[in-house]
Order: sequence, then C-alpha cells, then structure tokens
Amino acid sequence: MPRYRAPVRDMKFLLHEVLKIVDLSGFEPFADLETDLIDAILEESAKFSENVLAPLNRVGDHEGCTRHEDGSVTTPTGFRDAYRTMVENGWLGLAKSREYGGQGMPGLLSIATLEMQFSANMAFAMYPGLTGSAATAISVGGSEAQKQTYLPKMVAGEWTGTMNLTEPHCGTDLGLLKTRAVPQADSSYKITGQKIFISAGEHDMSDNIIHLVLARVEGAPEGVKGISLFIVPKFKLDENENPGERNGVSCGSIEEKMGIHGNSTCVMNYDDAEGYLIGEENEGLKVMFVMMNEARIGVGLQGVSQSEIAYQNAVDYALDRLQGRSLTGPKNQDGPADPLIVHPDVRRMLMETRAFNEGARALLYWASMLEDLGHHSDDGKLVEKCDDYLGLLTPVIKGYLTDKAMLTTIDCQQVYGGHGYVEEWGMSQFVRDTRVAMIYEGANGIQALDLVGRKLARNGGRALMTLSAEIESFTNDNQANGDISDFVEAVKDARTSLTEATMWLMQNGMTNPDNAGAGSMDYMHMLGLATLAYMWGKMAVVAHQAIDDGTNEEFYANKLITGRYFVKRMLPMMDAHLARLKTGAEPVMALKASGF
Repeated sequence: MPRYRAPVRDMKFLLHEVLKIVDLSGFEPFADLETDLIDAILEESAKFSENVLAPLNRVGDHEGCTRHEDGSVTTPTGFRDAYRTMVENGWLGLAKSREYGGQGMPGLLSIATLEMQFSANMAFAMYPGLTGSAATAISVGGSEAQKQTYLPKMVAGEWTGTMNLTEPHCGTDLGLLKTRAVPQADSSYKITGQKIFISAGEHDMSDNIIHLVLARVEGAPEGVKGISLFIVPKFKLDENENPGERNGVSCGSIEEKMGIHGNSTCVMNYDDAEGYLIGEENEGLKVMFVMMNEARIGVGLQGVSQSEIAYQNAVDYALDRLQGRSLTGPKNQDGPADPLIVHPDVRRMLMETRAFNEGARALLYWASMLEDLGHHSDDGKLVEKCDDYLGLLTPVIKGYLTDKAMLTTIDCQQVYGGHGYVEEWGMSQFVRDTRVAMIYEGANGIQALDLVGRKLARNGGRALMTLSAEIESFTNDNQANGDISDFVEAVKDARTSLTEATMWLMQNGMTNPDNAGAGSMDYMHMLGLATLAYMWGKMAVVAHQAIDDGTNEEFYANKLITGRYFVKRMLPMMDAHLARLKTGAEPVMALKASGF
C-alpha cells in the first residue's frame, strides 16, 4: 500500500529561509503572516492530505466515476465526504479575497497546500483546483454583479467550477471552435455545442457547477478574434440566487482515461443552455488565458507532486527490499542479500528524482511568490518584473517540469523491478496519473513554441535579459564563497550556455522559422535547467550559512549533497541540448512526409 508524508520540512526551508516570506509584510497578503501561523497551516494541511486524501487515492483509481442514465455522475467512494471536510476546514478559500469570504492569504501558501493534495490524491485535488482557477477568471473579467453572485459560493466550496475550451475537432487551435452563442432579449445567451476533456464537468460533490465556456457569437469574426467567454451554470439561479431549474447542459459521457480515474473527465453537451457573457463579446480569450496560465502552473505542480510521492515510496522499497550484494562487499552481513539502496544505479534514479523534486519545488514557490508580489505591489518596476518573469517561466513550469517529472516517476517505478509493473504496489498509478500533465493545458510542444515564438521576444526580450542580469548578480555576489564555488560556477556556466542558445535562435530563427521550431523543446529544457540551477544556488547559500552558524541538523548537509548531484549529474545536459539545438531544422525536416 503506497504511503505519503508531506515534505513539510523542505517547505518550511523554502518559505522561511530561502524566500523569507515573513519579511514581505509590506505587501497585503503577507501582512499578517507569522512563522507559527505558516507552520500551523502547513502541518494541518499535511494531516488532511496524509490522513484523508491519500487513503482514497487507490480507491479513486480502481472505482473511477460512474455516469448514470440521467447524465448525473457519482464520484468514487469517500470523495464526497472528503470534499465536505475540505470545505468545512476552509481550504478552498485560503488565498481568495476576504471580500468574497476567503482568508486573504498569499497564493504561495495555497500552492504549498495544493502540492500536498496533488501528491496525496491528484484526481480528487483537481475538483477544487479548477474551481479556484474559474473563480480567478470571474474575479478578473466578470461584472460586479457576477462577482457578487458566484464568487462567495465558489470560494466557500458550495459551488465548483470548470473551464470548457476543447471541442472534438479542435484542441490547441481554438480559432476552429464551433460552439455558438445566440443573444437573447434579456441579455443572456443560448449556448449550443459540445466540449470534450472537461475535468470535473459533472459530479455529486457540490450544489452547482459553474462552467466557463468559450463560444462564438453569431456574426463574430473568424478565428480567435471572434471568441467570447460565458458563465453557464449547471442549475439556473432562482430569484434568491439559489440553484433552481436544470440548465441545458449535461454530461454525454465520461472519458475512459489512462489515469486520474477518480476525476470525472466529461464530454459536455450544451443544448440552448442559458449563459451569461463575461466581459465584452469577442474578448473571451483574454479572460480565459488568466485561467489557463494559472492552470498551467498548477499542472507543473501536479507533475512535481507525483514525482514526490513516487520518490517517497521508491525510497521505502529500496531500503527494505533485499536484492544482490554491494559491488564493494556485503553491507547486510547477517542477511541473505543487501538492500537495493546499496546499488549505484538505484541510487542514481533516487538522487535524480530527489534533486529534481527539490529544485522544481523551489522554482514553483519562487514563481508563486512573484505572482503574489505582482498582484499586490504599488511599485511599477516590480510589477513589470513579476509579469515578465511569469510570462517567461509559465511554459517552462508546465513543459519542462512535467517532461522531467514523467521520467523521474518512471525511474521510481523502475526501482521496484517487476513489482513496479504490478498494480498493488501503486507505482503504476503515479506513472499513469503523471502522463496527462505533459498533454493537457497545452501540450508541451506547444509550450516550447510559445516560449520561443512569443515569450522570448516579448517587450524586446526584456524578461530574459532581466532574469539573466539577476542570475549574473547572484554569481558575482557569491563568487568569493569558496565553499559553494561549484554551485556558483555551475550557475554561471548555465547562464553562458543559455545566452549562446538564445543568440543562435535570434540569428537563425528569423531566417528560417523551422530552426526555432526544431530547437524549441531543447531551449525550453535549457531554460528549465538554468532556472533550477539558480534555485539550487540560492538554496546552497542558505544551507551553507546554516552549517556555518553551527546547526547540527542533517537537513542542511543533505541539501548540499542533493544540490551537488544536480550540478554534477543533471546540469551537464545543458551542453547536449545546446548541441542539438544548433543542428537546426535540417535533420528534423529532411525526410519527406511520404517517407514516414
């Protein structure tokens, strides 16, 4: 039976010692934070995730969701009770505005608690996770009346939310969508069409489901310029704004998926459903992208969370399973064999996963802090920097982190040998659940194209130049610290390689766009490796200082050991990606389509 222990100690290290969020009291959501309060939130969240959600993870995987003849859906055994516990404890409103009943905490704390929930039970955590994203979209683009009507119920968890983009004939290319919206005399719209892959599209856990639906108003321009966004509730609201008559929206079927079986991924049918425009006609993508970008960071978090739980269980197995003898002589003298942990290749897989998990967690938390600061700062330059960084890092967080998480989760399954292929050990579920993270919310190839084709050039390349200057400042400030010189040099080398790759793309991508397309995945991975190197550099400074200050806690020494694995064994992949990128489009495009 798989187990989960929330990595609370590592979370505290990042929040208190690396990011020092209690020092950010000048920004609204951080104003009332104290170390004890942060710790209490983390520890209570850990109890909920470990004791309530984790035991239901395999239940959800085995049972899945059930669609009934009337189109209703029943979630797996225990999910509904767990959701009620979550609502009663106020976890959904942790980082939402107090104006709508939330607790007004930083989004960074919500990311930390959501990581625990995703690790413990990814399929379950998608229900409230998407509600939060839908609420964000309404708060950004909705009218005041819409905010007052929907947000308090969604923040409280009484109502849940979804995002409806994809249609059977179009995925990423939203310009092809056909769902239509017909204006009515009362300012509502009749929405007709079909959406697919709708996570949490129908279920039995909340009183109402608020669907955010992209549709095209009659006469709208072709392509993405003619897309509008609508609120379409499962139940229409009565005169008291309570759920009343059933709307013209139903679950046509539940997708039979490779993983995340506990989440109801639905085909949604809209048949003259009553909908309400968010913002202006033909401006829907602007609001939906707010939700999509938030969801993409959440998907990166999903990948890391699955890598974390896979790592924990693989470590348990490697410490317990006796198999073979150490190459340097028996370590378990009284036993018939040594534990798997003595073998270098098993350690390689575990160290690769641990170094990735801890570096990726730091990147996610740093990006989340930037988002908080950007939303609540009056300093125009800081807001600009935070916006630039998030634009640049979002495709990396979604694309690189999930690519790598898939590999590390498979490595953890590999530690089990044949048992990893057997369902009762649970490793198969982690692999299957992780796989979707590379696909949905914009497949990773699209993330790489977005990074190279749009984000790098945005504002004349200002985001990357600012980040590069920040990294250079870090290496200059720590150049004299000989005890972590290997970290500093690694960060410096990563920056140099990234700069070379960027210059090559600038020189060759303009003359032949296929050069940029062919190198986009390598570039995304290079930026991912470079930013993780920067995170490891920042963590090394803090860990080494703690040791210098006389701490005896093994945590800090282990942090440096893990970081050194990253810079010595993982960061050299920068050179391979650079070499591949510089081959350009020719080896990728040379074979005629008829030759495949």
